[in-house]
Amino acid sequence: MSDILENTVSILERLVEFPSISGRPTDESITYIQDYLTDHGVSSALSFDETGERANLFATIGPEVDGGVVLNGHTDVVPVEGQNWQTDPFTLTRKGERLYGRGSVDMKGFLACVLASVPRFMAADLTKPIHIAFTFDEEIGGLGMPVLLSSFANMGLQPSVIIVGEPTEMKIVTGHKGGFEMRTEITGMEAHSCDPRNGVSAIAAAVKLITKIEDMNTQRAANPIAGSPFNPPYPTFNVGMIEGGAARNATAGWCNFDWEYRPMPGEDGAAVIAKLEEYVATHILPDMRRVSEKADIRIITEVDVPPLDDQNAAAAIEFVSGITGINDTDVVSFGTDAGYFSDAGLSTVVFGAGDIGRAHKADEYIELGELSQGLEFLRKLAERLSQ
Repeated sequence: MSDILENTVSILERLVEFPSISGRPTDESITYIQDYLTDHGVSSALSFDETGERANLFATIGPEVDGGVVLNGHTDVVPVEGQNWQTDPFTLTRKGERLYGRGSVDMKGFLACVLASVPRFMAADLTKPIHIAFTFDEEIGGLGMPVLLSSFANMGLQPSVIIVGEPTEMKIVTGHKGGFEMRTEITGMEAHSCDPRNGVSAIAAAVKLITKIEDMNTQRAANPIAGSPFNPPYPTFNVGMIEGGAARNATAGWCNFDWEYRPMPGEDGAAVIAKLEEYVATHILPDMRRVSEKADIRIITEVDVPPLDDQNAAAAIEFVSGITGINDTDVVSFGTDAGYFSDAGLSTVVFGAGDIGRAHKADEYIELGELSQGLEFLRKLAERLSQ
């Protein structure tokens, strides 16, 4: 391996060791990254969530002028519970050309490439800055992004291009679906199961609502949008977690479930959620409240993740295309922080090495050749900003 690739693997090994599951404090991983930058003569600033436990990191290399490029990635990863890993998910394990570990491809591989490229960035005669922006809690709705954008505004920062380094197989992505990150909390009434008519089963109510959500999902799948570049070419629903009840011989006094809705760009996702709320009010709650007036169903939008479209992408497309020679653009169905940047009026694309199809599952991996691709792109990026 070349020295820079070997250093990238060493950094990735360290990053993977941090079990930086979304929603957890970020002090270990962020301290490591901040210390690494300091050791290379780069100062950085942190912006925190309201608890002070989770932080974004922002650093600038080069002249403090308008323009330049923001390299964005997220530090959090999804959980590993219930997954059948063949290796320790928090120990980077090499098998041939593959590097296995949670977050290796989504997206600590990109973070490692950026950090390993810092000496190159520092040695370049940059005429425009390279900004490094690492965010928290992207996986659960981009919770770090409003905090980051607020800090941008306070700094008066005006970058020309945002590159979100999610794995796109080195394709220039200018569009993705949005995401309503949802939670439903149902209050029933407990009663002995010998006569469930005396109680209100929150689980039974959840079944009715989940059935409705699945019906809507099936309806949309049966009516794909003609000519859509998305795969699948329709909005999707998914119920991911459910819990409730206290015993098999008692009606369930409570039930909660977490779910999501991924609307297409331009779609009024809030209107879809409102239809579900209307269904609850007219078809589920009346029967529940005939037994208990305290019965309730709360549909909570925890995060409304903005979709990405190409309305502000031109400058970013031109920049990445000028480096890579890639002229085609693509769209993806997974969400990123890019929609937040674009909605703030910043020219944004998603572009990075690796395959998202390996993410969020057991035995996630990135290939050495993909890390090399990322490093080569960053080398050319520094050269471009030195002209």
